[in-house]
Amino acid sequence: MRSEIRTGRISLWQRRFRAMVLMSLGALVLSACGASTVVVEGTYPSPNIPPLPMTLGVYYSDALRAHVYTERTDAGKDEYLVNSGGSHVELFNTVLPAMFQQVVVLDDPAMANERGVDAVFIPNIDEFQLGMPQKTRLDSYEVWVKYNMRLTAPDGGYIADWVMTAYGKTPQATFGSAEGGINDAAVAAMRDLASNFSISFTSVPDVRDWLQPRLQ
Repeated sequence: MRSEIRTGRISLWQRRFRAMVLMSLGALVLSACGASTVVVEGTYPSPNIPPLPMTLGVYYSDALRAHVYTERTDAGKDEYLVNSGGSHVELFNTVLPAMFQQVVVLDDPAMANERGVDAVFIPNIDEFQLGMPQKTRLDSYEVWVKYNMRLTAPDGGYIADWVMTAYGKTPQATFGSAEGGINDAAVAAMRDLASNFSISFTSVPDVRDWLQPRLQ
């Protein structure tokens, strides 16, 4: 039987491989260090409306919870990473309990039947756009977000699927840093969403048709 003897010597191939790995890691670190991260933080008002007499399940996908938008320079390098996932969850956790008698956050939409909900709401972000003063030549930071809103039956059947957009803007002169301007514009866009969503929800045609027999 051939025995294998390991020594402390490193072959030429191993040295080259190690060098390649270290170079790749170094490039990743430099790339990450070159971008500023903005974790969106803000407060969202609870709408003052009569709650619907039903229990709503809400499912936040991993894509929504971890949503990060990357703003790049004209040269294609990462410049700002805008993390709004946590703030979106906070927004809906503030708005939905004012709109429904009870709200249940679901870890999995398949759990809806056993949790006794009347419907499941699933919000997602389709597009996120950021306008920077140095690029738009405007004296403000702007954020525009396109959402896909979905309402399903507890068994996953279709109830409604609709698109909403939100817009936020803040003057450049208000902030001493780009990070502050980006954050405030994003919060303004999300407040715009909260207001429009709470007002227009029962006017979405498919939602209205589903609600009508349940509210009689």
